[in-house]
Amino acid sequence: MILPEVANLREGFFFLLLINIPSGIIQPMLTSNVIISASFFLHLIATVAWIGGLVTLALVVQPVLNRSVNEVQERARLLEAILKRFQPTANLSLAVLILTGMVQTFTNPFYKGFLNFGNTWSQAILFKHVAVLGMLVLAAVLTFSLQPALKRNALLIANGLADEQQIAHLQQQQVRLTRLNLILSVLVLLFTAIASAQ
Repeated sequence: MILPEVANLREGFFFLLLINIPSGIIQPMLTSNVIISASFFLHLIATVAWIGGLVTLALVVQPVLNRSVNEVQERARLLEAILKRFQPTANLSLAVLILTGMVQTFTNPFYKGFLNFGNTWSQAILFKHVAVLGMLVLAAVLTFSLQPALKRNALLIANGLADEQQIAHLQQQQVRLTRLNLILSVLVLLFTAIASAQ
């Protein structure tokens, strides 16, 4: 099989992904406008899902649970169920954001190379990625440390073996981390707007 000549790295990357598709289908798909438009569309959908979910958790779900559910164990159970439902959406959104973000970066005329921050666009993208990294760290702390601790303490409370003040403290910590995650998500949107204005 003779491989068609690939004009640039972007098309080469997508060619490798699509190599098993017949060439009559590949050529129309490799047009820059189609790839970039699809990338922006998917990036926006993933952003809405991820950051919209965080906004909903921080500004709607947690305050309603804190005011409406007095029993600490029940509040922890409900929040765990909500987060368990949201987690797959957040994970998928993150994967889409990474892939589409790479496409958008490498196709942007302001991208001058890895660790080259000589223009406003690349500086905004750097700060955006620092904020995203902060969000990932907070999400990992919430998922792998705080939520399991809340679950363990809720089980201990159910068996009369733990202090409700401890679980209330953990829930307050969860609220603070979720709000911090929300602040970081607003910064992500701000730096995205700055980069897009270039």
